[in-house]
Amino acid sequence: MSDPASTGKQRDLTEGSIAKTMLLFALPTLGSSILQSLNGSINAVWVGRFLGEEALAATANGNILMFILISFVFGFGMASTILIGQAMGQRDHTMVKRTMGTALGSIIPITVLLAGVGWVSSPLLLELLGTPSSAFDLALTYLRMIFLAMPVTLTFTLMTMALRGTGDSTTPLWFIALSVAIDLVLTPMLITGVGPFPEWGIFGSAFATAMANTVALIGMGITLYLRGSILTLNKSELHFLRPDKKILSSMFSKGLPMGLQMVVISSAALTMLSLINREGVQTTAAYSATQQLWTYVQMPAMALSAAASAMVAQNIGANQWDRVSAITLWGLIFNVILTGLLIGVLTVFDEAALGLFLGTDSPAVGIGTHIQLLATWGFLFFGVAQVLFGTMRANGYVIWPLMVMVISMYPVRLGFAFGLYPILGSDALWWSFPAGMVATAVMGVGLYLYGAWRKGKVLPPKEAAQITEGYRAQGSCSSSCRDITPTTAWEREEQEGATRRS
Repeated sequence: MSDPASTGKQRDLTEGSIAKTMLLFALPTLGSSILQSLNGSINAVWVGRFLGEEALAATANGNILMFILISFVFGFGMASTILIGQAMGQRDHTMVKRTMGTALGSIIPITVLLAGVGWVSSPLLLELLGTPSSAFDLALTYLRMIFLAMPVTLTFTLMTMALRGTGDSTTPLWFIALSVAIDLVLTPMLITGVGPFPEWGIFGSAFATAMANTVALIGMGITLYLRGSILTLNKSELHFLRPDKKILSSMFSKGLPMGLQMVVISSAALTMLSLINREGVQTTAAYSATQQLWTYVQMPAMALSAAASAMVAQNIGANQWDRVSAITLWGLIFNVILTGLLIGVLTVFDEAALGLFLGTDSPAVGIGTHIQLLATWGFLFFGVAQVLFGTMRANGYVIWPLMVMVISMYPVRLGFAFGLYPILGSDALWWSFPAGMVATAVMGVGLYLYGAWRKGKVLPPKEAAQITEGYRAQGSCSSSCRDITPTTAWEREEQEGATRRS
């Protein structure tokens, strides 16, 4: 029987140094996440510095609304990636094409419909959110442009996810980098009207992102056709765009729970933002800048959670339970080191970091530093919970971790914010974040020690790692949906290694 590793489909995670293997998995994931998030952060710098606190507050309101509305679609895309990966593992190229065709043929019409509904309902959505009046018109302009770009943005996201499902993590990285580069160049030009470019303000920021994604999507499509990628459909295969009922049913059965998880998570964030909006535009702007920084603080935890999931899935399959415990322990150790280091750096340089987004002389900087001091330390406990959940999800134990997150965000976080507001004022909002994270960690430890996760049904390593990504928004600080993409870089590396060995 041939060595499984020789198929080039996945790395053997049941042997060798656990610490080294985890770092080799987690660090590329972390690097990719940083690159993808830089785009949103630098755009926020341009918006905040050139257009002011009102515009930055407008993007915070627009982004969270956008995120909650696309959650179902994103879960659908993650399910498509899993099915494509499974078909690739079975060497069923026809099924890969059928799955890709069904995904495109379903998601594109849905996103077009969402774009139209979103355009019409944008004023009502912003009113329901309690968007500050001084930021309302800017938020409306920004949100409507984001909705118009939704079909392109989500198709681009789907394509990058599908490529990762085939084991190709390099092509998505290059085209995400292209999109980021175009966006970074266009955004300041279209905001301020440099040279021949029009001065479009906040509309220019959203338009630049849309154009960057469009160019990257077209470039990726051309590249895949020139390569003869398995994901491309030739003229005789265009009928695959008519959704296959069986595949569609499987996508929904996998994608709907993941979409619901993201809806639950982002709806809690939406409620929190409505409370923050009541504090005024400067507080909302300070919170928006803080969110950008929190995006980076939570990255090590998510990368380590994905690594733990994939490694545990293989080791449970090999009945190596002693390594499962060691994997979890090393994940917790690395989380304390990496997340703790980021929290420390951010605490020391918080004013300088927030000043990038708000301007050093903005009164919102003081509000932002106060938020950081009260809340950022909670991400250390967020990381503990994510590593433990990553371990448990690898054995198919997904419902109770989700329930823990629901409890920590609704009764705990929102209960804390609402219940203690009369006593603590706005500080209740900021303390509610670490309160929810500590509660998640405590309940996570309880599940790990006493839950029935060891009796679950082991998931494939890829699915175990990818399903972790649907939980990244728990910190309520993802600036866009594009920085939440499943990672299979470790598979790509193993494929190249297998090729060299052969």
